[in-house]
Amino acid sequence: MGFNRFILPMLLHLVIALMLSSASTLTPPTFPIAMPGCKDHCGNVSIPFPFGITEDCYLNKYFFINCTNSSTSVPQPVLQNAINVTDISLEGQVHLMQDIASDCYDKNGSLLGNISPWMRLSKRFTFSSTANKFIVVGCDALALVKGFGQNRSYATGCIPSCDYKEDVIDGSCSGIGCCRTDIPPGAWNINVSLTSLNNHTKVWDFNPCSYAFVVEEKAFNFSASNLTNLSDDLSLPVVVDWTIEEGSCEVAQRNTTSYACSGKNSHCYEPFKGLGYRCSCDQGYEGNPYLPDGCQDIDECQKEETNNCKFGELCINVEGGYNCSCPKGYLQKDDGKGSEGCIPQPKKSYQALVAGAFAGAGVLFLVIATYTLYKVVKRRRNKKRQEKFFKRNGGLLLQHQLSADEGGVEKTMLFSAKELNKASDGFNENRILGQGGQGTVYKGMLTDGRIVAIKKSKKVDENQLGQFINEVVLLSQINHRNVVKLLGCCLETEVPLLVYEFIPNGTLFTLIHNGNNEELPLTWNLRLRIAIEVAGALAYLHSAVSIPIYHRDIKSSNILLDEKYIAKVSDFGTSRSVTIDKTHLTTVVKGTFGYLDPEYFQSSQFTEKSDVYSFGVVLAELLTRQKPISSAATDEDCNLSLATRFLISMEQDSLRNILDPELINQGNEQEITAVAKLAQRCLNLNGKKRPTMKEVAIGLESMKLSSVQSTTPENFQSPSHNEGESVVFSDNNYTWTTEGDSSRSVSDVDPLMNKH
Repeated sequence: MGFNRFILPMLLHLVIALMLSSASTLTPPTFPIAMPGCKDHCGNVSIPFPFGITEDCYLNKYFFINCTNSSTSVPQPVLQNAINVTDISLEGQVHLMQDIASDCYDKNGSLLGNISPWMRLSKRFTFSSTANKFIVVGCDALALVKGFGQNRSYATGCIPSCDYKEDVIDGSCSGIGCCRTDIPPGAWNINVSLTSLNNHTKVWDFNPCSYAFVVEEKAFNFSASNLTNLSDDLSLPVVVDWTIEEGSCEVAQRNTTSYACSGKNSHCYEPFKGLGYRCSCDQGYEGNPYLPDGCQDIDECQKEETNNCKFGELCINVEGGYNCSCPKGYLQKDDGKGSEGCIPQPKKSYQALVAGAFAGAGVLFLVIATYTLYKVVKRRRNKKRQEKFFKRNGGLLLQHQLSADEGGVEKTMLFSAKELNKASDGFNENRILGQGGQGTVYKGMLTDGRIVAIKKSKKVDENQLGQFINEVVLLSQINHRNVVKLLGCCLETEVPLLVYEFIPNGTLFTLIHNGNNEELPLTWNLRLRIAIEVAGALAYLHSAVSIPIYHRDIKSSNILLDEKYIAKVSDFGTSRSVTIDKTHLTTVVKGTFGYLDPEYFQSSQFTEKSDVYSFGVVLAELLTRQKPISSAATDEDCNLSLATRFLISMEQDSLRNILDPELINQGNEQEITAVAKLAQRCLNLNGKKRPTMKEVAIGLESMKLSSVQSTTPENFQSPSHNEGESVVFSDNNYTWTTEGDSSRSVSDVDPLMNKH
């Protein structure tokens, strides 16, 4: 009898649940995606509001879709009257088709055609930095993608190369025949430019053309056949993120007439900081959150996997959730919103209360004991993790180096993770000084009151741990007033932490290019002093330390200025030490566009003269106050780097045309001309004809000591010279000689120049 009283209600609930479930599956819910009376498709593509095809069917002009007739019978949706659309999602992405850049030559190296496509979107749309990649295909190519986003311009690129088609690996885009790189977030227009280093003459038989494009990463899989079969008129998909309008949710909600998330059961969220907002349905609802009644209730009872009602419990759908109807003697486990099922109803008795009290005390004791054990285990686990990281990051090797070099390295160079975590306030985002390819730098204060810069490096390759530790020990021994001092490191964390002295007055790049500083005018004497200090530091690294160090990324943004505006060379993340019997270092090409040695581009062999070339670009910056790669140049040389424009000006005896106007009337014409000639030597395309950094430092220092009176004519022209002729710059106090090499046109060899 008791059995029937319990089983029969359970079976009844089960039958009703099955009937309701079966009925609901017969009529699956449909959710409108377009405004009432508006088309929701163009061809095979769904067009959800806020997008629309006809007037009154889209939110504003940015979301108008032109549904055009195509060569086939299927209409084609077009965004901004020019860009084909293949998919639109309410999650905030649009798939577009875009042309590719190409650069083709005949077998004699003559240019057949160069296509540099430009795609410009409205500010409601930005190219997805997570779904897309910039890809370059070819064995003799140099490609850049330029554009604008978040109120600033950007440029990035890569260089694939190969000598034989057999070296190319299908599916691999790591630099042999194909290379790829990320694009920055927030970009709303892109321009792809493509050129060749050798006009494809060495690889023409299997690769007459190079190609470059921004593409959805999963939509392109490289193969060796792409070296010949990518067509100029090929279109590839690119993913674009969209938002309703600029500004935050808080600001948007103040304007009730334009706020897009005013529909029922919807809310606002910001997918990208500072780039606008989107709408989403609340939990328990689905549909189009941009329509007044677009978010409709989800029937969780329709499928077993969307509810937690147990066997025999009746699932009842409610607005925004569901309930589990329990049989007699059972209660719901929660309030029914996402119910976890039914539990037996407790008996109301004295014994039950006593049992509950004892149970509560037992639970409390168990919680305290568990928490204490958890803290002990966590401490031990953290200690083991720190020991593991210490070993993995080369701590044992560093300890060996320390013990083998007593007194040579300060014992305080090993910091604990706890000490640096406290110094940086838990690596708080408000403490970030800067971010780059090698890691993030935080401002911190040590327990002794010293202000330091803590660099959180990227993960170190375990195959290069020995080299990494040797570099740490080597850099810690560098003691030069114009080199940022490495104070120590911490190897107890997942990625190594490097501790440097803190330099407060920013970078030379900011001083040169971000307007005049009223407190510190950028006079010629200040520029010359900074140049002398940087040259002295590089000469020290190249010549004075026990094992020469090549910096490999000299640029004005890596030159810091202390409280007295003394220059400090920083960022040795790509530096390498070289034994004295070696003349070069063969590596993967690294550095910064505009500063890279053209010889290093082609040979991948970095020498001390490559640092000299980069320093020559810095000298040109100090003389011209122009950026190494700038969109502010004149139309005829808009694709030339500063180094190339500077060399052309020197060869054409027109230094005045490129010189910073503020320098012309400062009465230092002879010194300025001499420094310009020295920069010209540093930028010589033949590395063997460049001076060493020691020679550069001596030449600059001699100018400082000479106090030469200006003797340059008013037209401020550089002395001309003929090919092969030795040119001497001299006065009573300093003299050095350079050799002309005007037979080669600079524009012919500039690796950053586009073909016209």
